[in-house]
Formats: sequence, C-alpha cells, structure tokens
Amino acid sequence: MSKPIVAVVGRPNVGKSTLFNALAGERISIVEDTPGVTRDRIYADVQWLNYNFTLIDTGGIEPDSKDIMLSYMRSQAEVAIETSDVIMFVVDVRQGLVDEDFKVADMLRKSGKPVVLVVNKVDDFAKFMPDVYEFYNLGIGEPYPISASGKLGLGDMLDQVTKYFPSKDEKEEEDERPKIAIVGKPNVGKSSLVNRLAGEERVIVTNIAGTTRDAIDTVVKYHGQEFVFIDTAGLRRKSKIKENIEYFSIVRTVAAIERSDIVVLVIDAEEGVTEQDAKIAGIAHDRGKGIIIAVNKWDAIEKDNKTVNKYTDRIRKVLSFMPYAEIIFISALTGQRVNKLFDLIEQIIQFQNLRVPTGVLNEVLTEAVALQQPPSDKGKPLRIYYITQVSVKPPTFVLFVNDKSLAHFSYVRYIENKIRETFGFSGTSLKIITRERKGSKE
Repeated sequence: MSKPIVAVVGRPNVGKSTLFNALAGERISIVEDTPGVTRDRIYADVQWLNYNFTLIDTGGIEPDSKDIMLSYMRSQAEVAIETSDVIMFVVDVRQGLVDEDFKVADMLRKSGKPVVLVVNKVDDFAKFMPDVYEFYNLGIGEPYPISASGKLGLGDMLDQVTKYFPSKDEKEEEDERPKIAIVGKPNVGKSSLVNRLAGEERVIVTNIAGTTRDAIDTVVKYHGQEFVFIDTAGLRRKSKIKENIEYFSIVRTVAAIERSDIVVLVIDAEEGVTEQDAKIAGIAHDRGKGIIIAVNKWDAIEKDNKTVNKYTDRIRKVLSFMPYAEIIFISALTGQRVNKLFDLIEQIIQFQNLRVPTGVLNEVLTEAVALQQPPSDKGKPLRIYYITQVSVKPPTFVLFVNDKSLAHFSYVRYIENKIRETFGFSGTSLKIITRERKGSKE
C-alpha cells in the first residue's frame, strides 16, 4: 500500500517551510524571510499516530505573477496539488486575509482535492483567535490555528489531515498486481522500454528530454501474469532545468516509487551511471523497494570481454549503498534482453514475500556471531540474543540485543550480508531493527 501524499501550499513567506521542518523533525527546507526562498520542492516521510505519509514542500504560489521564479514555483505547486491526496493550505494570521489567498483558494477548489486550511503564526491563541475566524471567508472550511515555529496546534491539524486518508477497508481493495516504476533521468529510454515491454506504442517517445509529462500506467501480461508498469518523467539536475515540464519530475518520481513494489532505474549506457542516478536510487532504497538497474542503449556500446565487468564495477561503486540491486544490460531499441526483466521481477517478488522461520534464522545468526565476535565498548560487549522476521515487502527483521548503542552499523550490515548469503534476497531491500530486550542492560 502506497503512503498518502500531503502537499503544503500557499503564498510565499507564510511559513510553509517552517511547518514542513516542524513535521519532518529536521531542518530540510531553507527558511529565510524573503518571499520565494523555497526554490525546489522537498519531500519527507512523516509519522503521526498510526499514520505514515509523504509530505511535500512547495515554493509559494503567486497566482498572477509574471516573474519567472514565481511562475516556476506556481508550476511546482500545481503539480504538487495534482499529485497529492490531501492539501494543507497555509495562510498567515499576521498578514491577514489578502487577495492572493482568495486566488490560491480558487486554484485549490478547482483541484477537487481535500483541503485543510492552516492559519500559521498564531503564537498566542488568546490574542490571535479573532483574526483566525476571518479566514472562514475563503469558503474552504474550518481554519486550524497553529504556530509552526512554536509547534503549537499541530496535533489538531494533523488529526484533520489524516481523516482524509483511505480507510483500512479501502486499502484492502487495492490492486494486487505487481507494480513496477520505471524511473531515471530524462532521455534514457524509459518510455521506449515500456513500449518494448508492452509490445506496442503505448507511450509517446521522442528524443526531447521531458516528453513524458505524467506518470502513465501500462498493464502488460507475461506468461499469464499481469504487471503494471508506471512510466515517469525523469529527474534532471537543477542547473539543467529549462522547461516547466521538468520542474515537477522529483514529485512524480517519489509518487511513482511510493506506489510501486519494484523500481527499475534506467541508466544510459553511453553516459554511464551518474550522481543523479544515485539520488533516484536513494529514494527507492529509502522506501525499501525491490531494485533493478537496467543499463539501456547497450547496443550502442563498443564491447570487449571486460566491458560488462567494467560497467558493473562502476555502478556498484556509485550505488555502493545498495549492493543487493540486480543489474541487467538491455536495449529498448532492439529488444536485447528486455524479456529477462520479467524473470528478474518475478524473482524479486518471491524474495520480497519470503518468510524465514525464526529457528533457521537463529542458526544463521549463531554461525555469524561465532565467525565474527560482536563489538564491545569500554569493556562492555554487545550481546545478541535472537533475531526474528516481523514482516515482508520489504523483509524486516528485529534483532534483540543487550544495548542498542553497541550495535554498530557495520556489524548489523555484516549480519544482513550473512542472511543474504544464506537466503538470497537479491534485488530486495532488507530492514534490520535493533531492539533491547527488557532488563538486558542490567
């Protein structure tokens, strides 16, 4: 089940980034007292009570502005609105109700999306509440007073936001077909790959970067199994952004990855793996998705018997945080090895749903600990009691120890590698959570 997406929108300088940072729990957005300082959309995962959702920050909307930067931010916000499940419309109690707020409210009404009206900078509820009531005039519902900087009123606001999330009953009705997001930079051949997989021209393909404006779902049947491929607009480095259609690719990519089970990151063989590819891969890795690296345009490369190894080593180096990713060399143009993608996808689906019995897991753990003793700090050793698997998609394990602070990242990674050596899990992200057993510190 994909997480709901919540967009924070509003005029410049009403405190959207401060609110975003308060909810995200860290200072991610640049916050300055200058309109338009949040130049690029930023996203974060947020947890409130039993709800998890993706929060999107946007540049401020100035509906009638002809200024290039403000037009750019308006384009961003429009796509955030389009992509989101719920919109938090932020206004400023100190500035009061202004004409631009009415225009933004009109934009939001036309979207048909649920809107929560957030009145920010209410640092003193007794003093500012009469001014809060003025915002009823926007005609989009009850205003929720908050202070983003003082972290006041956030609970009531979030309670209202989460009311619009799908219920558990709705979640159960969700499409169970495997969903595969095809992601990557512009012009690497994502749409061509989807067309080749589908066996027909289902997506417009040109050599102009950024042609695919929207995420498009294509259903492909292979050996009796239906797969849903999600084609996205590619990510592009900020310095190269020229057209409006590139502004919102990051959010489309996040939304597509959120909906998917497996991510196919398409890399241009002629260009090689880049930092931008690593950023896209990082989004998929952080969300625990299955990952395939598809090196496209392989037919255009002059090869010898070392070429594959050279490319593989380079990819493993740049994407060192995901050594489990599957790598395949393809040509969407000629169809070379494209059908092998289905075999990899089916293999990863099996691993994503694999459950390992606790007894077998602990045999592997015992052997791993015997081969490499756990670390110690100031004479206090890490004691590992047992491990158990608690969920799938991604496979998630809980490691019970005497003291979490002693469970160094490198040793947990060593245990993960031992699990992978025994059970495979290729192309599949694993999560290992360390927990202290009650009373173990004493």
